[in-house]
Amino acid sequence: METLVSKRGQTVVPAPIRKRYRIHEGDRLVWVDDGKSIKVIPVPAKALEALRGRGKDEALLDKFLTDRKEARSRGR
Repeated sequence: METLVSKRGQTVVPAPIRKRYRIHEGDRLVWVDDGKSIKVIPVPAKALEALRGRGKDEALLDKFLTDRKEARSRGR
């Protein structure tokens, strides 16, 4: 898909992408420039609620504690 940029620096998010990622009027987009490419990431209106349940059954506390222990042993 391809879009144009207007004189004011505006562009249109193509309809198939808006539908796939549920992007609606008033939603926020984050632009990430890594020096080689640009990524556009939709930010949910209720970002914390969107994350709810994502780490279920992941043993995240154990992973966090293991990572901290390793970091301390490296002197960080």
